[in-house]
Amino acid sequence: MSQPNNKELKLAVLIDADNVPYSNVKGMMEEIAKYGTPTTKRIYADWTRPNSNGWKAVLLEHAITPVQQYSYTQGKNSSDSALIIDAMDLLYSGKLDGFCIVSSDSDFTRLAIRLRESGMKVIGIGQKKTPTSLISACDRFIFLEVLDEVVEKKKPKAVAVPGETKKPVPEKPKAKIDNQTIELIESTIEDLGDDDGWAFLGDVGNLIVRKKPDFDPRNYGFAKLTPLLKSLTDILEIDERVSENKSIKHVYVRMKLS
Repeated sequence: MSQPNNKELKLAVLIDADNVPYSNVKGMMEEIAKYGTPTTKRIYADWTRPNSNGWKAVLLEHAITPVQQYSYTQGKNSSDSALIIDAMDLLYSGKLDGFCIVSSDSDFTRLAIRLRESGMKVIGIGQKKTPTSLISACDRFIFLEVLDEVVEKKKPKAVAVPGETKKPVPEKPKAKIDNQTIELIESTIEDLGDDDGWAFLGDVGNLIVRKKPDFDPRNYGFAKLTPLLKSLTDILEIDERVSENKSIKHVYVRMKLS
């Protein structure tokens, strides 16, 4: 799936620290950079709690502003209210093009809907346990577990010691592409196909995400949409067309003719 060409978008990144471990922040900020420039970065929590100590270095490294929110009532997440109020203030400032809400809490569903109603691009980031209501309220939703795997792959390989036998690291098996996802791909190709059934891959990827915001080839072990579709050669045909000046390759896909 082609990455969105939204480098110029000014984004507000609002993080619910109660729902995100600090170890996720590096991969998360790298992912957000693909969608725009985070001009505002805030994270909400009761920073007086002992378990917030690990955040200090991470916040300094990524220039994220911590917002103190005391827990006035036992068992209540007061950070939600502070984040929502700030989001509305930022919305009315008129200086942003979109928001990135980092949380797995369904309490932010109405906020995401309200921001989109105002013409904002809304990207959600959270764990796979995130309720469908919040996922569907976003333009795009990315799972933290997938970002963790990306960060692990980028880590430098250990230097081999002479004479030491290096044990092969088994490759993680790709997740099975379920029938629901296959049906989503098929219906999208049919929606966009020309008279011969061919659909431009970029349009296919964009429409799939609009239909299912949490769709991500990385959920199935593929870095991009193209290799994912190429793995479905029993039902799909891929056509790579080179432009007239031979500098750009356009990829088209259609259902395999019976």
